Amino acid sequence: MSRIVAIVGRPNVGKSTLFNRLIGRREAIVDDLSGVTRDRHYGTSEWCDEAFTIIDTGGYVTQSEDQFEAAIRKQVHLAIEEADILLFVVDVTTGITDLDQSLANMLRRHPKPLLVVANKVDHGERLPASSEFYAFGLGEVYPISSQTGSGTGELLDELIKHLPPATEPAPELPKIALVGRPNVGKSTLLNALLGYERTIVTPIAGTTRDAVHTEYKGFGHHFVLTDTAGLRKKAKVHEDIEFYSVLRTLRVIEESDVILLLLDAIQGIESQDLQIFHLASKHRRGVVILVNKWDLVEKDHKTMKEYEKTIRERLAPFRDVPILFISATDKQRIFQAVETAMKVHQARQAHIPTRQLNEVMGKVIEDYPPPSWKGKYIRIKYITQLRQVPPTFVFFCNLPQYIRDPYKRYLENKLRDHYNLSGVPVILLFREK
Repeated sequence: MSRIVAIVGRPNVGKSTLFNRLIGRREAIVDDLSGVTRDRHYGTSEWCDEAFTIIDTGGYVTQSEDQFEAAIRKQVHLAIEEADILLFVVDVTTGITDLDQSLANMLRRHPKPLLVVANKVDHGERLPASSEFYAFGLGEVYPISSQTGSGTGELLDELIKHLPPATEPAPELPKIALVGRPNVGKSTLLNALLGYERTIVTPIAGTTRDAVHTEYKGFGHHFVLTDTAGLRKKAKVHEDIEFYSVLRTLRVIEESDVILLLLDAIQGIESQDLQIFHLASKHRRGVVILVNKWDLVEKDHKTMKEYEKTIRERLAPFRDVPILFISATDKQRIFQAVETAMKVHQARQAHIPTRQLNEVMGKVIEDYPPPSWKGKYIRIKYITQLRQVPPTFVFFCNLPQYIRDPYKRYLENKLRDHYNLSGVPVILLFREK
């Protein structure tokens, strides 16, 4: 990434609202409750044909022993180090607080361009109050209302003057998402793969709230890896914050190429895991199942083969999905998980030549033709694969309406037997020739 702008400030000054305003959509969760944003959250903005990356950060609190606030401070420092420009957001309705002054003193030591943003100037009567923030000695103060957008144009005009030169846009990268129930180890796995603490990890369920996107580059692979909030049953979701976290996770599933579905090895596969799996299948995403915390399982109690057999029985009739047993804390087989996810992604993009497809599947159909229906014989004459994702095969025949579901499953299974389609959804279409 390049041309990065970080939004920093104490809790509840409107950082996430400003983030959503600049990227043009409601990506970050906004609530009156303090500490809603925890991890660094990335988005893309554009102004006057100048594109740049925005980082939303959690509220900066000093001298606090709360484990979340200490972790948030660390995330803020990482964002500051990563950024080219800093937006220091303050609240015009409260004026300068001790936390504002403490953060201003810390930011003053950084040689990066810094713009003081006086937020919540929602009407003209609050405008004179923004002059108080000149006392920081950090230069010009930009009064805005992130809620209405007032003043953001002048702020962006000044911001783009400090942007470094633009670089060539990166190619579209594969999108891989870590999905599962709360506390199955998604954030721990993300940090283990990256080699540093990208997201906050605690034993408390619901630590991750926003979808956290990270560009991963290593071991010959380059893709976007997304950590998501844990998905619980709808009946157990009561708080607004968790409700919006779930919506963000569902949107990530819709937009990703491959889903890494994490299970808890101690708890086994549960009904909520199956719901998540069927959700990924419904949206035609590639799926790899990762049984995490395998280091905690008593190996003589339940072997890997027995465990895998149980999972595949619960997934029936869809059994052709890769299953890996990993430990994110011990880093067991985590890079094998990456390799498998990329193989599934490549299989989703693969195209089988029409001639080869007809030779292989023609023999399969000849050995076991479609059963007749009401005295009418069905003849499949030609097969081709469409140029779309996921793999979509069209079977041309004389009576497509009489082909039953069991025979469709037979053809899909034979396609999987002959071609590497493990973890990949397959679409079969039947058309009249």
